[in-house]
Amino acid sequence: MRELLYPLIVSSLHGLAWTGDHLLAVDPRTGYLLKIDVNNEQTAISNGPAVDQWLDVTGLSLQSGEVWALREDRILRAAPQSYVLETAIELDYLAEGLALSDTEIFVSCQRSQFIFVYDRTTGERKRILDAPGIGEENLTFDSGSLWVCDSVEQTVYCLDPETGRVRFNILTPYAKPKGLVFAGTCLYVSYSQEEDFIEEDPNRYNRQSIETRGKTFIHRLKFITKPDVPYTLSNGYLIEMTYCEETAGRESVALENVEWRIALPADTPRQKLVEVEAIGAPFREVLIEGQRVAVFSFDALAEGEIQVFGWRAVIEVHGIKYQIAPDDLDLNLEIPEAIKAQYLIDDDDLAMDTRRVREATYDAVGDLTNPLEQMLAIREFVYDKLDYQVVNSISSPDTVLLRGKGSCGEYVGVMLALARLTGIPCRTVGRYKCPEHLGGFGTPLEPRYNHVWIEFYLAGYGWVPCESSADDPGQRPYSQRFFLGLPWGHVEVGKGINFEETNVRGYSLSDLSINHVRFKILKELPAEAETL
Repeated sequence: MRELLYPLIVSSLHGLAWTGDHLLAVDPRTGYLLKIDVNNEQTAISNGPAVDQWLDVTGLSLQSGEVWALREDRILRAAPQSYVLETAIELDYLAEGLALSDTEIFVSCQRSQFIFVYDRTTGERKRILDAPGIGEENLTFDSGSLWVCDSVEQTVYCLDPETGRVRFNILTPYAKPKGLVFAGTCLYVSYSQEEDFIEEDPNRYNRQSIETRGKTFIHRLKFITKPDVPYTLSNGYLIEMTYCEETAGRESVALENVEWRIALPADTPRQKLVEVEAIGAPFREVLIEGQRVAVFSFDALAEGEIQVFGWRAVIEVHGIKYQIAPDDLDLNLEIPEAIKAQYLIDDDDLAMDTRRVREATYDAVGDLTNPLEQMLAIREFVYDKLDYQVVNSISSPDTVLLRGKGSCGEYVGVMLALARLTGIPCRTVGRYKCPEHLGGFGTPLEPRYNHVWIEFYLAGYGWVPCESSADDPGQRPYSQRFFLGLPWGHVEVGKGINFEETNVRGYSLSDLSINHVRFKILKELPAEAETL
């Protein structure tokens, strides 16, 4: 079975089902019920005479040979062969997702943030479950679990169908998941996105214009969850990252005994440095606070001399999502003194002694005492107060709070200050995001900006991730997509240390050189290789 499918004649896919040898998928925009061969992508329309009845259908389920569908406020049953729909249950709300077990029907409703459960025989409502996310959700039932994909949270949740308790959750490798189903042991997820592209128009004066088009595909979601670790890893990729400096952009000055340090990609629960080699000049490797750093040494750099040096690394990366709830924390556990001494202080112009930052800390946290609840409250407070804006330099948190706008680095600064004043150790992590390029293996990809986020320390669990600005849409409710989670494209280089520095005084790095960053996605890792 193919792991990535691009079905023909598709504009959007909401809902998937598995027949035993083909996928069924519904396109609510056209009303097509598509039959998709997972081996060769061949696509056929199953409901040709009845496509009008399938317009706006978003939920799909197949049980005991019967096809069921959900359209707005009606649960529908399809007649065999013709796929003519007849109403099985009328709802008093608009819904999106549908799943069936042998005895029950599950229906998701984004507006109410509930999943409603009905008796399959009588149609009577039996119970109500809390929806795990905030977006439009689609459902499937498999092996005694209710599986939910959330289009905003970019997450698949495995739920206890009786209580709605989240057994574990999985970060999907791409945004806007719209449907899911198990094909045997393989979990397939459909995605419906939009992308910008350059359109050639011979009738236009400049011939080219930027337009938007749909991008719909089906991809196998791979995941590893273990009972002894509090996280789930999802799809892995082998990527190549190249980072180098070019001294052509430096000030015209002669330098002697130059030592130039550039951190290397870290080994973490979701990331493994497979190999690294020097570019342009050799380096020696040192450890700084447990982080691997490449050190380049030059006896002299003459005025106007051009050097190119850096490293090329091959890295295995995965998505990761931690399963830690506030009740899981043992509040009697102590944070190690070495951690507190290093990560509860103002060591980076955090303005922690200013009135504005101290008042912001109280406004954010209030009377909360659980560190996980405090950190989430800090994140939401920062999102309330700031709008994302790219800036050329980083201001201190008091200035950023007054301005109300900031880049990812300034979001980080405010979060660090508020968390440390609360007593939660925090540190900066980054440094780049590999651009997503679905299927474009081996293509050089150059990120336009660097990127930073944070990790915070939980006693009993250690360091866990929190994205800085990526989940801030500008208004509530805020997704928790990258709270306790990171997508596969984030490359962790330097955790709590400077990514790059020199012993040259009086000049910034931008005075001395121009940096070059390039990624290549080499391949997607097979399921059996995901053994981190």
